[in-house]
Amino acid sequence: MKNWNDQAERIMTERFGKDTVVSLATVENGIPYVRYVNAYYENHCFYTITYALSNKIRQIEKNPVIAIAGEWFTAHGQGTDLGFFGKEENIEIAAKLKTAFAAWIDNGHNDLNDRNTVILCVELTDAVLLSHGTRYELN
Repeated sequence: MKNWNDQAERIMTERFGKDTVVSLATVENGIPYVRYVNAYYENHCFYTITYALSNKIRQIEKNPVIAIAGEWFTAHGQGTDLGFFGKEENIEIAAKLKTAFAAWIDNGHNDLNDRNTVILCVELTDAVLLSHGTRYELN
């Protein structure tokens, strides 16, 4: 991303490089749908665990443009279903998500062995980050 500097990356990692609740918006037939999700940030991407048959994934398959908002942060990105949580290509990010979401990942809400438990990646395309009076515009 242009204009992405070390300071902005440090702030993003401090704020969102752990279990963080963010708002994630998708669009279907011109109507926005917003929900809160637990997310983890790393290298210009937010990751979340979701269900492959959810409205969220269905909407992203039709239109991968996503809006996301968190603490003094708003952005757009491209949503990609990375597939089954346990597949070999997802081992590294799955391990990070298990660590970030350790407080609740094994509470029975998720079945990490279910092939429909998937990882959603939102790669940021543009963003506005505010921190202590400084505005970072990321594009």
